[in-house]
Amino acid sequence: MTEQITYTHSPGYQPGACNIGPQEIAMRRRAGHVGVVITLVLLVVLIAIGAPPIWRLLIAIPAAGTAITYLQAILHFCVAFGMAGIFNFGDVGTTTAVQDAAARRADRTRVLRMVAGGSVIGLVIGIAAVLL
Repeated sequence: MTEQITYTHSPGYQPGACNIGPQEIAMRRRAGHVGVVITLVLLVVLIAIGAPPIWRLLIAIPAAGTAITYLQAILHFCVAFGMAGIFNFGDVGTTTAVQDAAARRADRTRVLRMVAGGSVIGLVIGIAAVLL
């Protein structure tokens, strides 16, 4: 038996696929750029202070956060909004609740996949830093 997902009246919201519009996407893209800088600065500091290579694995944490942030911009899907059951295609700071239970489940499934993917990317970057 297949679940029927009913779409809201918003022209952009697609359960499990798209829950943010242009302003939210741009904000996440900018946050991703900041995350790259933070990750690189941490790596440079760890190398500069002569930290043992295994300590470079620490960059996996900001790298994973950065990867998840970029994934949100690329996929037009906010992890926090997906977990909260909301979406936004207007001004930043305004949201609309997702009313359909099946749509909320689809959003949460997408969140789990995005977090897992971003975490793997962060771990790969962390391992690469150890091997430098």
